[in-house]
Amino acid sequence: MLLYIIGFLCYVLGCSVLRFRIRNSNHARRPYQSRPSFRHMTTHEAWEIVQYLITQEFPFTVAKALQFALFRTYGIPSISSLLCETTQLSTPQHAPRRYADTTILVTEFMVHEPESRRCNEAIARMNWLHGMWLKSGKIKNEDMLFTLSLFVLEVERWIRETEWREMTEMELCALGTLFKSIGDAMSISYAPLSRGPDKFVDGLEFTEDLRSWSKAYEEQVMVPNQWNRQLAEQTIDILLCNVPDSLKPVGTNIIVSLMDERLRKAMMYELPPPMYPKVIAFALQARKLFVKYLMPPRPWALRYRTLTDPDSKTGRMLFTEYNSEPWYVAATFFSLYSPLALFRRALGRPVPDGKGYKPEGYHMFELGPSKFEGKGVEECAATAEKLLNGRRGGCPFAVS
Repeated sequence: MLLYIIGFLCYVLGCSVLRFRIRNSNHARRPYQSRPSFRHMTTHEAWEIVQYLITQEFPFTVAKALQFALFRTYGIPSISSLLCETTQLSTPQHAPRRYADTTILVTEFMVHEPESRRCNEAIARMNWLHGMWLKSGKIKNEDMLFTLSLFVLEVERWIRETEWREMTEMELCALGTLFKSIGDAMSISYAPLSRGPDKFVDGLEFTEDLRSWSKAYEEQVMVPNQWNRQLAEQTIDILLCNVPDSLKPVGTNIIVSLMDERLRKAMMYELPPPMYPKVIAFALQARKLFVKYLMPPRPWALRYRTLTDPDSKTGRMLFTEYNSEPWYVAATFFSLYSPLALFRRALGRPVPDGKGYKPEGYHMFELGPSKFEGKGVEECAATAEKLLNGRRGGCPFAVS
């Protein structure tokens, strides 16, 4: 028995030591050991740092943070009313595909190099889909900036509150640097921020400005509205797609418990019973300890990936996971007979069948509402070429 106890303690110590050793090693090989050096960080180097975080260090948490970042934007009536007007995220027949398309586009420009064609084609497609609404004034620059800010701030918050360690200053600077470059490529104006459009020293300062501005913006415009509630209900239904119908009220209470008071009121939900926040807090703390002391670091060979390489013949790409509907997922033995697939069958949920939901995969410029399939291809290609020629891998801040 004593040997088992010693062996267990050695395993626990080894997991923790190895995790911190890898973190320290990743930092030591980067030339960013002090705040003044942050201003020299390039977009490509920032992407490399963020890539490790989202594929090896915190893949589960980053994925949930990005989902919640999009969810949080639905608490702004100017955003939720437009999405309800288009019916793309507010109706059961459109929402699952639109949710999948948005997830794919965001993933494409986060996991591929900023100089790569896939990254820039994803941004180009996103720009084209937003373009008509921007020209008509139905999408405001402030709402675009707010959405961009959440991709930085929600990731940092979720990691800080739920993971085994917080992000370091270098990692947070990298996240801010990467999304500053993405915002530039999307032609988002930073004029509302306190330092103006082009006066940021580094990605950390940019993140700090986003934090103070987005908080003030939320206080001003995140107010109760029926459009917010309609989008929230549809999105919660997608998030709880693998939960039996009888347990969906419990799942809804869990999601509402994860909201802060302002977002909960904006989406017009009642405060859940007090047991829910307590149980969630306990579960998250238990997960922190389990990951820190009982899970060895994820090796590069097992990095988290949800998008495949293009098919050598068709050029199409596949999605390897899905929520309520299996869009762009191939019908393989695993996707049909995995434990999750069998569970979904038992619940009557759809699984990849090789017929529906485009199992052949997607081309980048097909993503978006079905009515836009085959449209905007030339415009998207031209924008992508312009972005590629812009050498987006460089530093998005002026180096002094």
